[in-house]
Amino acid sequence: MIERFIGRITEVLATTRFDSAEHLADTIERYVEVYNQHVPQKALGHIPPLQAMKNRSQKQPQLFKKCVYNLAGLGMVIVETTRGDGIIVEAEE
Repeated sequence: MIERFIGRITEVLATTRFDSAEHLADTIERYVEVYNQHVPQKALGHIPPLQAMKNRSQKQPQLFKKCVYNLAGLGMVIVETTRGDGIIVEAEE
């Protein structure tokens, strides 16, 4: 999943001219939200990553722990499974 995200964000970054670091940060933040909440993934049964994570955490809550990493103020959380897998999601406020 991370490879798909990186491939898609690379396309966005390559085709967008950024006027400032703030514009770049805003674009990345919006893209993370769109990708995780709205872009269905074939590998996840044609549902967005956030919904897939919620479904799995409800079925197997013992596999999940919430770890907050400093991601330069972008307000994101990485949720890891006990196997070390992770998904970047928007932090809840």
